Amino acid sequence: MKSSKIIGNTGENIACDYILKVQNKKIIARNYHSRYGEIDIISCDDKYINFIEVKTRKSNSIISGVYSVDKNKQIKIIKTAEIYLMKNDVDLQPKFDVVLITAYPGGKYKVDYIDNAFSLEDFDEIF
Repeated sequence: MKSSKIIGNTGENIACDYILKVQNKKIIARNYHSRYGEIDIISCDDKYINFIEVKTRKSNSIISGVYSVDKNKQIKIIKTAEIYLMKNDVDLQPKFDVVLITAYPGGKYKVDYIDNAFSLEDFDEIF
């Protein structure tokens, strides 16, 4: 049985491949850390900088990975993104996306990209 770290890393690799090949975006960083938490992938195109959370689940999981990106997790991602933007010269509009990877037996997988999964407007009271 694979550990959750290996499964998570595999999911992030699949997500990066999808972002590069399907969405034609550039990967800026992976596993960006701050005191608030981590952002799995930071990517960009001509208009947006995308802060992306990746959740990988087996096909027989009872609960979808989307449910683990709750309000507390979103706040951590937003605060980490704010630190990234303060430390880096970025003129792009920030966006928060979630990539759900479903792993099936035999090494097959499905990618669901949730564009603009949450936004700063959802959290006016914390900033």
